[in-house]
Amino acid sequence: MQVVATTSQPQAAPLDAFERHEREMPTPGERDLLVRVEAISVNPVDTKIRQGAFLPSDQHNVLGWDAVGRVERVGASVEHFAPGDRVYYAGEVERPGCNAEYQLVDARLTAKAPSKLSAEEAAAMPLTALTAWEALFDKLKLSQGDDTHRDQTLLIINGAGGVGSIATQMARQLTGIKVIATASRDTSIEWCRRMGAHEVVDHHDLVSNMQHAGHEQVDYIFNCHDIGDHWENMTTLIRPLGHIVAIAETQKSVDLNALQGKAVTFSWEFMFARPLHGADIAHQGQILATLAERFDAGHLRSTLSDIVGPLTPANLGEAHRRLETGHTTGKLVLSAMPEA
Repeated sequence: MQVVATTSQPQAAPLDAFERHEREMPTPGERDLLVRVEAISVNPVDTKIRQGAFLPSDQHNVLGWDAVGRVERVGASVEHFAPGDRVYYAGEVERPGCNAEYQLVDARLTAKAPSKLSAEEAAAMPLTALTAWEALFDKLKLSQGDDTHRDQTLLIINGAGGVGSIATQMARQLTGIKVIATASRDTSIEWCRRMGAHEVVDHHDLVSNMQHAGHEQVDYIFNCHDIGDHWENMTTLIRPLGHIVAIAETQKSVDLNALQGKAVTFSWEFMFARPLHGADIAHQGQILATLAERFDAGHLRSTLSDIVGPLTPANLGEAHRRLETGHTTGKLVLSAMPEA
């Protein structure tokens, strides 16, 4: 048997939304790893799924798509992993998540965890780091190297969030581009600077604030916030032939035609698209392996901002509550589930 934290009342307030349950120990499939979870983190997608997105909202679901743990068993076709290996991963949104003692994950989506990060530090990274890497290097197609993009600028909207934090680091440390992050509170402004932003601009009245800072236009925009809130800002600030990538949908209407006159490219980034559709999913394991090297070399650092406590229904609900305020910086992490 294993213990899991499941959603019990999806539409309830976060503090009342989780229960502790026992389930049968899962058996690895041919390509799976069975992992004993050591730490997990929460992401906005967790709160959306808790409220009914992607998965049925009328049943108990095991959430969580950011984890570090030790391999217990491997599937028959698994290579490069063995029991005892410490791994980190985001996994697949359609499979039971990591809010549990044990979890099955496709080995191709997994990599050995950075050796110089604690379990909690490493657990903060997979989902957001994969999202940032795919957005910057697969979608925007930035080139890596200190001498690349020296005359270009990247605007990261919501620079203090989980994705914005690691995207700022990647752009600053792995390319030569000028990084401008948005933030408005003293704590989030300081956080963006710590992550490596060359400049931080208040996202309220963004166009005016950017112009005041001397930036009429930018070459690239990475929007980590509701695109409807910033659509007009982006269409104004993006340079002709520029490129915008976004990760957050909107309920508002946006005018895609507004990008035509400047011949601007718009791309969606959704980290779960590869595993959902079986599209070269090994690419994500390869990214995580590369990132582990970068973390261990000190080029990147964890965006862990707080350890809420051990993985219990109450602490998980508290993490969701804090995430939903929209005022967190970096990532919230929970350590391993206490023994029953």
